[in-house]
Amino acid sequence: MMNAPLVLLLVFFYTTTIFLTSSYGTLAQSSLSKGSSLSVEKPNDVLVSSNGVFTAGFHNVGDNAYYFAIWFTQSSNSTIVWMANRDQPVNGRGSILLLSRNGNLVLKDIGRIDVWATATNSATQVELTLLDTGNLVLQTSENDILWESFNFPTDTLLPYQPLNRQTKLISSRSRSNYSSGMYSLFFDNDNLLHLLYDGPETSSLYWPSPAILFPVGRTTYNSSRIAFINLSGYFKSSDAFKFYASDYGEGPKRRLTIDYDGNLRLYSLDEKQGEWIVSWQAIHQMCKVHGICGVNSLCVHGIHGKRCSCLPGFKEKHSTDHDWSYGCEPKFNHSYQFDSYSDFVELPYVDFYGFDMKAPQTMSLEDCKRSCLRLDSCKAVMYQKQKGMCYPKSVLFNGVRTPTFVGTTYLRLPNEILKSYYYEPDWIVSSTQMNCSTVISHTIARDYPKDRGNRFFMYLLWFVSALGGVEMVCIVLGCCFLYRTRRDANFVQQGHLFVLTGSKKFTYRELQKATSGFSNEIGRGGGGTVYKGVLSDGRVAAIKRLNDTDKHDQGEFLAEVSTIGRINHINLIGMWGFCAQGKHRLLVSEFMECGSLAENLSSNVLDWEQRFEIALGTAKGLAYLHEECLEWVLHCDVKPENILLDSNYKPKVADFGLSKLRQRGRASNMSSFSTIRGTRGYMAPEWVFNLPITSKVDVYSYGIVLLELITGKSPATFINTVDIEGSDQPRQYHTLVTLVREKMSTSSTDDDDHDMASIVEEVMDPRVDSPYSVAKMEVLVKVALQCVEEEKDARPTMRKVVEMLIDHHENV
Repeated sequence: MMNAPLVLLLVFFYTTTIFLTSSYGTLAQSSLSKGSSLSVEKPNDVLVSSNGVFTAGFHNVGDNAYYFAIWFTQSSNSTIVWMANRDQPVNGRGSILLLSRNGNLVLKDIGRIDVWATATNSATQVELTLLDTGNLVLQTSENDILWESFNFPTDTLLPYQPLNRQTKLISSRSRSNYSSGMYSLFFDNDNLLHLLYDGPETSSLYWPSPAILFPVGRTTYNSSRIAFINLSGYFKSSDAFKFYASDYGEGPKRRLTIDYDGNLRLYSLDEKQGEWIVSWQAIHQMCKVHGICGVNSLCVHGIHGKRCSCLPGFKEKHSTDHDWSYGCEPKFNHSYQFDSYSDFVELPYVDFYGFDMKAPQTMSLEDCKRSCLRLDSCKAVMYQKQKGMCYPKSVLFNGVRTPTFVGTTYLRLPNEILKSYYYEPDWIVSSTQMNCSTVISHTIARDYPKDRGNRFFMYLLWFVSALGGVEMVCIVLGCCFLYRTRRDANFVQQGHLFVLTGSKKFTYRELQKATSGFSNEIGRGGGGTVYKGVLSDGRVAAIKRLNDTDKHDQGEFLAEVSTIGRINHINLIGMWGFCAQGKHRLLVSEFMECGSLAENLSSNVLDWEQRFEIALGTAKGLAYLHEECLEWVLHCDVKPENILLDSNYKPKVADFGLSKLRQRGRASNMSSFSTIRGTRGYMAPEWVFNLPITSKVDVYSYGIVLLELITGKSPATFINTVDIEGSDQPRQYHTLVTLVREKMSTSSTDDDDHDMASIVEEVMDPRVDSPYSVAKMEVLVKVALQCVEEEKDARPTMRKVVEMLIDHHENV
């Protein structure tokens, strides 16, 4: 017989199941197993996150048109945050979402036509789960993620969801048409986050404005291209752009959406009203959004918001549905033929974006007009009277009337149009205007014959099957409750780890597969072994497996990962992710095609110009670590093995495994270390004599690297015997520093026999046969010797090193 607690447990689950069935018509579920499907014909055939915030299922978007989507359950209008098939709706009859037995998730239209699929495959058990974060995840029984909706956003970014170089947000076409629109948010090739207008006839970037790019702190000197928002409403991007929600703090549900009107807005949910409140937006004056009114039109700010108007002599292009993105078209033949057949109408305070036919010139207004009349393609001129500047326009795009604009546009029109048109100063106010925010609805009409068959027995079969399954469900729920609780906690933890570190958390199995069982070793050091691998998204990565994992406490490891993940500089290796599973500690970073500086020095493939650029780039990276990143970072192991080269031989400093962090602003920046850190031959005297450790230890190591770049000689095992003229015994140099310093000192004693060119040439690597600048090499040697001074205060900072190298680089 069953014991009493088990009976009570079964009764509890049974009553809960009956309640859910009577309330929702079906048992609420958050996952879908292999061989199962969701049907468009069953309104309650959905997935619901365990916290009840998100729902995934078929969502009606028109007349017999459906998307498979994820939406906020609690908002009044079921706000959609993700769509699988936004540009190809499926029918309201016969469409299903099927998790096939081979592990592929497929959306099928009526007639079993595949509309969308994840293109995944797995021989093991696979489950589709809607997490509390709003992420729809397809994963194996071993928690290996095969696919997730967070990697394929549509127009919305949720907390913890990364926006990176492979993804973008694309607006909807209109308020009621969810298909892909004309606006997008993405990382461009300059590593900056941009808003782009991609219209029917032209495209252009409109945010951020190039005029205010650097004054507001944006920077192109990064390579990670990643951005995300957290639960509190804090947004951060790798290009240094960040903002806080006006209601900053944990509590309300949030979403970052690029709206159909081209503005990027952060919304917070008022759960009592079920309404979304704007808590931040990128653009406050909507007329600055490109394409908002289309070509040949004007956008005007008024008390009721923005309004669109056609220019004189033009008419609305899509007048039936008032879609202003198509703008206006002329009422006349746009070929003016001869200048005597056309003239100008004055539009004060009006400006049009770009499309200048030539560089602006200083001239009188009459000359400006005459220059336009001579060109058949000239549509208008913008004239600034104070400066006398003339801007002829070939396209009238993004027209804006602003009272503060110090210029006037003169619109060119045929004389027959001008005869019937009498210009009024308040034309823009008195003309016919349309509100640019007009709702545009595009429905998809589909019609099917009604089913005339008797479905009674089908319903009866469903009822009996459901009743028989209730007992099994009660038992299964009891068994799965603990497992799901642990699994959901794991995903929440992963979300927090992403926010903490800014990097992706990989499983050990993922990295084992990426490296073919850690078979392709490309480097080895005291800290660990580095392997070449190919990630699931096709990126080639360098994967470092750390040694002595028992010494790497997870909290300490994540702190270090957090530091590395927040560092973005063109001369520093970018970290893509990490693994902290059990005793496994791995770092995933970008792969450098040309290997380490040490390898290239030994193979003698670098010419003198490349060596100088490597010296300069390495100095920039170290200067950033010391002075510009969020925390004060000491590398502590600067050597050629930790300077990697990309396909163009541009350097990136790698391996911060021995770094030591100190917060800026403290009274002392001296770090205390329990053990000596670094590599023999490159270590500063402070390590040996147990002196306070500062950033000058990196400066010393960098100086040794410079000497190795110049001479081609390694300092680690350096004993060099040199014949001294006039001496019976050859001189032995036990350090590379002594050798170079003594040779350079001859410049002040033997002026006749040793000019500077011959002294520099004597120091330089004799294996390199390429042109070089004596002045550049001289400054490189002098900087190196300054960096390796015994007394740390005599060494320059890395910032000063950069300045010295740049100064000579630009002047030579």
